[in-house]
Amino acid sequence: MAKQKKTVKVGLALGSGGARGYCHIGVLRALADLGIHPDIIAGCSMGALVGAAYAGGRLDALEDWARAMTPRSYLSLVDLNLSGGGLVEGREIMTLLQKLGLPDTIEGLDRPFAAVATDLETGREVWLKDGPLSHAVRASVALPGIISPHYHQDKWLLDGGMVNPVPVSLARALGADVIIAVNPNARLDGTLWRAPQVDQATGLAALQDRLPEALKALWPSSNTEDRRAAPGYIEVLSTSIDIMTDHIRRARMAGEPPQVMLSADLSDMSVLDFHLAKKAIEDGKRMVLEHEATLTRLFECGPKTPS
Repeated sequence: MAKQKKTVKVGLALGSGGARGYCHIGVLRALADLGIHPDIIAGCSMGALVGAAYAGGRLDALEDWARAMTPRSYLSLVDLNLSGGGLVEGREIMTLLQKLGLPDTIEGLDRPFAAVATDLETGREVWLKDGPLSHAVRASVALPGIISPHYHQDKWLLDGGMVNPVPVSLARALGADVIIAVNPNARLDGTLWRAPQVDQATGLAALQDRLPEALKALWPSSNTEDRRAAPGYIEVLSTSIDIMTDHIRRARMAGEPPQVMLSADLSDMSVLDFHLAKKAIEDGKRMVLEHEATLTRLFECGPKTPS
């Protein structure tokens, strides 16, 4: 009797990156066009949000919502609470999951899914594989200094990007045989910070508009023609997080490489530019198309070790 061929389980590791993480939507669209439908989803931060929507069959709804976002409508997500360990409380993120029609629990999703977060007390990596879906995603997106830590499973949890920005190890632990990883924070031109253009509408500027007058000094003057002008507090904070997570990602990838690594080219987007979803989604499609030959060869022949 002929031996039955093993079914290869495809894992997708969706990385952190704030608004840049909308590129995950484009990646999923382009993979589907190639006939590749991931069986297992591991998400970190924005990757957890997009991954949950995909695992719950609500990617269309999330994409429609993202593409409709404007700098003004973005303000509806900004529920300021300066006493909660961040600028934004993050309740609206949990409300969004309900509006998308996602199930209450991770177990209710259509395919295996898990999110990664960071234990504020110990610094340990936390894998959220079951229980309330909204709490898992909310914990994973708690960007330090911007979105408040989230109390879940008797722990104060922060953004998973602090420990595992592109969770290949989590996808593998969930049973994936071959893993496609996506890094929204890649800097293909080597640039980690770029001074914003004068009068450029950004998510950072929209957040500034919601702050009390005493805190608006955290942002620099709008006159950024002078390259010597000092960057503002939030720019320094978000760029510092980018630098830290890039170093962590490089270290993790050295020991836990995926079969395919997709890298974004979104260095001109900030983590809060949620009104630029179209740009990020298109870059996600570009990533897949650039690796089309590799992906086609990989799934014709089964999983291989990275080259």
